Amino acid sequence: MTEPVSADYLKTIMRDARARTLELVAGLDDDQVMGPKLKIVNPLRWEIGHVAWFHEKFILRDLYGHAPIHPPGDAIYDSIAIAHDTRWDLPLLGMDETLGYMANVLDACLDRLPEGMASEQDSYIYQFAVFHEDMHTEAYTYTRQTLGYPEPRFANAALPEDADAGALPGDAAVPGGEIRLGTEKDAPLVFDNEKWAHPVTVEPFEIAKAPVTNAAFAAFVDDGGYGRRALWSDAGWAWRETEGAEHPVYWVRSGEGDWGLRRFDTVVDLPPHRPIVHVSWHEANAYCAWAGRRLPSEAEWDAAALCEPAPGGGLAARKRSYPWGDERPEAAHANLDGRALGCIDVAALPAGDSAFGCRQMLGNVWEWTATTFAPYPGFAPDAYKDYSKPVFDTTKVLRGGAWATRGRMITGRYRNFFTPDRRDVMAGFRTCPAQA
Repeated sequence: MTEPVSADYLKTIMRDARARTLELVAGLDDDQVMGPKLKIVNPLRWEIGHVAWFHEKFILRDLYGHAPIHPPGDAIYDSIAIAHDTRWDLPLLGMDETLGYMANVLDACLDRLPEGMASEQDSYIYQFAVFHEDMHTEAYTYTRQTLGYPEPRFANAALPEDADAGALPGDAAVPGGEIRLGTEKDAPLVFDNEKWAHPVTVEPFEIAKAPVTNAAFAAFVDDGGYGRRALWSDAGWAWRETEGAEHPVYWVRSGEGDWGLRRFDTVVDLPPHRPIVHVSWHEANAYCAWAGRRLPSEAEWDAAALCEPAPGGGLAARKRSYPWGDERPEAAHANLDGRALGCIDVAALPAGDSAFGCRQMLGNVWEWTATTFAPYPGFAPDAYKDYSKPVFDTTKVLRGGAWATRGRMITGRYRNFFTPDRRDVMAGFRTCPAQA
């Protein structure tokens, strides 16, 4: 059951999500909003139209019988039915027409909301549609990075005062016990792959207080880690050879033994204490093999981020919604919402620490886990039936959110998922000591 929210709140977040979309396509020319045909990106002109179509289909048409605003839309913007490699060749609306279509759909969605409280049905589907747009605005952000476009300009951009706080070495000890993995049935809004909370036993373990930094990963690279077959799984080595990977995808040599980092369309000195980002699951595992470490399981990550120690030992029954507690994310807690326009040092934002002293378990970078994405007991798809089910068993679980993730859509329970070869997404990782 979705907790009803006010119609004004729904209108505010819909307008805010759309403002972020417009910020991310602003300043791009006709060629840039189409871009090259790559497996890991969509043409931006298609993708923003898809978001408007999603609002139209799942709110206006499916629930309320609204006539199509752009009748050919189903044959153009349905991401499940339309093969990825055909999206550059479809009869897309021109950019001005696309923006007009988006505005018309948004206006129609806003106009049908009542005064006062929204219904439970509207509270769910409007928020889900906004979160869907939020997911795409994060994708637009890393698409601009992938294609080397200029840094976007966000109205809310502001670095925290401790952005250059440095490294945070060491491990945190987490006691074993039984946890409830997933979301309880009384939560105000639930993504389908979080259904439902179920008991999982976690053995005592240790986990890094912070994600792996650029400096730590550079030691692996400079020690020949990408060329040492013994450090890589069979699938990982095959990926490395296919990609010709010798270092993280956006690293460039800037001098004798020095590394630079391509950040959007500019190369900067590699910031040593920022978390490593834009690495694949295969790269993360190879680093772990080199360092004598391992990736945490999803349940271990969840325990370190959200559980509390019990007074008599072990883990308490209570879990937090966020690493720091139950209050919604603020700037002091987590690097979210694009405020920093990039990663900050791993020692920054101590107010966001978990009960066990783990920092930045929300924001900055998504964190790969060792776990394959699969349904929890009791899983059932929601209105958007293809949100999770098609990628079960073929993707890996990431937790925690990145600097471009919107704070309104993420809790500590949120499960992201990508195939293990993806390194365009804003993914890093933290590690645990290798098990004996």
